[in-house]
Amino acid sequence: MTTIIGLSGSLRKGSYNTALLVAAKAAAPAGVTLDVRTLHGIPLYDGDVEASEGIPAAVTALKDAIAQADGLLLATPEYNNGIPGVFKNAIDWLSRPPADSARVFLNKPVALIGASPGGFGTILGQEAWLPVLRTLQTTPWWQGRLMVSRANKVVDADGNLQDDAVRQQLAAFVAGFVAFVDTKTGGD
Repeated sequence: MTTIIGLSGSLRKGSYNTALLVAAKAAAPAGVTLDVRTLHGIPLYDGDVEASEGIPAAVTALKDAIAQADGLLLATPEYNNGIPGVFKNAIDWLSRPPADSARVFLNKPVALIGASPGGFGTILGQEAWLPVLRTLQTTPWWQGRLMVSRANKVVDADGNLQDDAVRQQLAAFVAGFVAFVDTKTGGD
């Protein structure tokens, strides 16, 4: 069985990116577990807090889940043409202490998706992730890309994906990423 952690980079209750991950979970092939997670409970990174109190429990739990998973699917919003601060903050915590970063990220298959009410989806936000993913020494899936534009017309008020074309693109994306993960991890 292949396990993928889907991490939404938005804290908003009606997040388009969380909705996209929930739809991805429903579209996952048989034998695949897509565990949708959010950034709730992760505090702002503070080196003094790390030194005096250690890694917060919410960070440790997420680190352990990612380390045990076969792959990581990041659903990124795009704020001001880049990575949302809360999402980058979480990754900064997840890479602490530096000696533990490899356990969580080294060679981890990673894919990016994103949804935005804007007309270009999350193209610049996804591009901004590339140096971060290189620094963490992940193994990004370059063959797939999914950027949902005008998400406010694609996702309804209850967080359901309403567009059949986007749903089909998402299913194909998830299947492609799972196949990539399986080639990297020796899965089915």
